[in-house]
Amino acid sequence: MADLLLEVLSEEIPARMQRPALAALERRVLDGLKAAGLPHDGAETWVTPRRLGLSITGLAESQPDTREERRGPRADAPEKAIEGFLRGNGLTLEQCEARESEKGRFLFAVIERKGRPTADVLAELLPEALAAVPWPKSMRWGASDARWVRPMLSLLCLFAGRVVPFEFAGIATGAETRGHRFLAPESFTVAGLAAYRDGLDGAKVMWDGARRRAEIAEAAHRLAEEEGLRLVPDEGLLDEVAGLVEWPVVLMGRMDERFLELPREVLVSAMRAHQRYLALEDASGALAPRFVVVANLTARDGGAAIIAGNERVLTARLADAEFFWRTDLERPLGERVAALDRVVFHARLGSLGEKVARIEALAADLAGPLGAERADAVLAARLAKADLVSEMVGEFPDLQGLMGRYYALAQGESAAVADAIGQHYSPAGPNDACPRAPESLAVALADKIDTLAGFFAMGETPTGSRDPFGLRRAGLGVIRMVLENELRLALGPIFARAVAAYGDKVDAAGETVAAALLDFLADRLKVHLRGDGVRHDLIQAVFALGGEDDLHRLIARVGALARFVESEDGANLLTAYRRAVNIVRIEEGKDGRAHDGPLEAERLVEADERALAAALEAADAASGAALAAEDFEAAMAALAALRGPVDAFFDSVTVNAEDTALRENRLRLLARIRGTLHKVADFSALEG
Repeated sequence: MADLLLEVLSEEIPARMQRPALAALERRVLDGLKAAGLPHDGAETWVTPRRLGLSITGLAESQPDTREERRGPRADAPEKAIEGFLRGNGLTLEQCEARESEKGRFLFAVIERKGRPTADVLAELLPEALAAVPWPKSMRWGASDARWVRPMLSLLCLFAGRVVPFEFAGIATGAETRGHRFLAPESFTVAGLAAYRDGLDGAKVMWDGARRRAEIAEAAHRLAEEEGLRLVPDEGLLDEVAGLVEWPVVLMGRMDERFLELPREVLVSAMRAHQRYLALEDASGALAPRFVVVANLTARDGGAAIIAGNERVLTARLADAEFFWRTDLERPLGERVAALDRVVFHARLGSLGEKVARIEALAADLAGPLGAERADAVLAARLAKADLVSEMVGEFPDLQGLMGRYYALAQGESAAVADAIGQHYSPAGPNDACPRAPESLAVALADKIDTLAGFFAMGETPTGSRDPFGLRRAGLGVIRMVLENELRLALGPIFARAVAAYGDKVDAAGETVAAALLDFLADRLKVHLRGDGVRHDLIQAVFALGGEDDLHRLIARVGALARFVESEDGANLLTAYRRAVNIVRIEEGKDGRAHDGPLEAERLVEADERALAAALEAADAASGAALAAEDFEAAMAALAALRGPVDAFFDSVTVNAEDTALRENRLRLLARIRGTLHKVADFSALEG
């Protein structure tokens, strides 16, 4: 058994692309080895800004020999049939055997293949795997047509201590790699994984990404504690910074304290998004005039020049932000709204100004059901997008909404209006908090519902992994706001009004789009509740009835249904329901018509069928009253009472009686079981 070592050294790979590319490379190689019949003991990967690495242990040095038998045509088959079989398998007639079988005498081809050396398999497999690595953006260089994210510098590939010879992107494989670009740029030769890693450690390359991240975090926390400060939590930035350096050196810089007068988010955005600095705060949570920068080398002066350079860059960036802040404050948000007419929301759906007008109307409609101050909700909706044409958001797009809140407060708007502006994009993701205030909910819901209605009305719905307009995120946002705030909203009419507001921009009927959106939310709801262990078929069983557009009520019904089907009575009744439905379905198929007419009381001749009819009538009335009162537990309890009568019916009554009239009446009785249960949920949608 032997080991494979592969390293692809290139110019710097963007941090966000490193892990997906490494995972794709590993998957391609392992799939190729599996297809080649080469099992292994284990695989390990690593990544730095300049290299992707893969090692595979326990590979055989050659493929196993294989023997395959293929049955051909009869021995006395026409000559053309025999020739086709021989040609398809690359054999001559002498290489085949004629054997007797139960069906006659057939030709058999015995194909024996000697396993190829694993090194030869790898020489074909690895270039194909490299070519198949997907990059969001890639490039060509030199004379080769091969593509990679950045120009490739070298390919190290060893199997059993020897170079696997192949070429990719004009670069031939070898046994050499290089260390840190500045601290140890010389090439060195390796004989295996241990020597490779020892060599990188000595050449100022911390190849283990987890170790790089841990050391950056530890050093940053230590520097912060020395100043009596703490890091502003930012796991994503730590991950990114660890993907930017091969030899991390953590340093602390300072900023002018006058910049602390700017909104906190401006400072953090300038440090994070533009410079990849870690922000610091004091014990009270106030932002401190310090920042942490991670350099990629050890400087002779202890990093003084690096710190000074980064301080100058940050000062220039924050001076721009300071200018934008002061300039924006000179003009009220209301005066910026007209400029939104010149900003395209979507080519077919009009401008942002038109979207704002629709959000205003929708927020006004939602204010009453949500208990919001109508005037505040409408004003917040009108101003919500105004900061998009501000200087600050033009430079820092990630601050949209947040800056609108600051500008609203600065011009004297109420906290309710300002907060609604600041939160109208929320929740922007699964970890983002939902708005709580009624005015904020009205504007946030109006914004997301308008987007969903417009794109669904023109047929731009998510497909597979494609969702360029973030409609899944918007749908999940609506679900979370409704459920987490226990809102009682009939979404169907709201969706229909949102579609109608687009006028002649779309030609879809509001009710049709509303139905499609409710189905879409049902799918999103299944995903949302999966983490809570809620079965997707329970949601479908309630949604399948149609007409349920109150998500809060739907969840209550789903919960009651879940508890019911997990009970003994519920499980047994479900079994009986399926038996009844199957009988009715089969007989309806035979008869070519439905058996859903009214029962004829005089034809209920057996005591158990009379008891079942009475139980169904009682359950129907009790469950209907319970559903009207939204007492879903009581509705399920009413159904549970059917278990005994249904069991007794099947034990003693013959459905397919010889008397045609009796058979018809009993099928109607079974159909009524289906009808009664379907008023509570579509039990046919339940699995298991």
